[in-house]
Amino acid sequence: MQPLIIAGETFGSRLFLGTGKFSSNEQMRQALLASRSELVTVALRRIECSSDHDELLEALRAPSVRLMPNTSGAHTADEAIFAARLAYEAFGSRFIKVEIHPDPKYLLPDPLETLRATEVLAREGFHVMPYVQADPILCRHLEDAGAASVMPLGAPIGSNKGLCTRELLSIIIEQSRVPVVVDAGLGAPSHAAEAMEMGADAVLVNTAIASASNPVAMARAFALAVEAGREAYEAGLAARGQYGLSTSPLDNYFKE
Repeated sequence: MQPLIIAGETFGSRLFLGTGKFSSNEQMRQALLASRSELVTVALRRIECSSDHDELLEALRAPSVRLMPNTSGAHTADEAIFAARLAYEAFGSRFIKVEIHPDPKYLLPDPLETLRATEVLAREGFHVMPYVQADPILCRHLEDAGAASVMPLGAPIGSNKGLCTRELLSIIIEQSRVPVVVDAGLGAPSHAAEAMEMGADAVLVNTAIASASNPVAMARAFALAVEAGREAYEAGLAARGQYGLSTSPLDNYFKE
């Protein structure tokens, strides 16, 4: 499996992990290790920035893991920009997941505010990974604004519905000049494998792992599914046909 490169950084794993909803920090850590993820996202509001010791951050410390703060909770571009700058001052991380969803019911991202925040933060040198709806035109504008990747949703956050936006994701993947990370709504390892078979560069999973009966085992299952899906994509999937096609020569073997 080829390594993934985002903003000049190389990742061996194409499974990124969210850190919410776990029953404990220790469970989160064990799931992280089982997933073999090298990029984890965490909401800045969950971190005690004023303290020298934060239990959440301690649980995430591993040599191969990069931390990507996100701006979850921001309702406007200005709030997201402020959160990104605060995260850099606290952790020195240039990676930032811009996440702006002012609607508390459906948690759908605001496209206009997300684009504005991306423009500002990219100019300031951040590696912006914006979470957006599966809109091919918006993703193109985000690329032009300097996004390091785009993160279109498969389905609403936490819904576990899978690739409801499959057709639009296909267009985004086909047209994108930056890595495409399918984020939100993936509820089963098979959903992740399908996204990778389509040509997505990575997936980000949280709820499906954290809310599973056995989060550690589920993290391992997602890791395997992502690897299988990507390997299948790189191997070149066989074309789909409308009719049956014999795999053996049709001859008169059974006739006298």
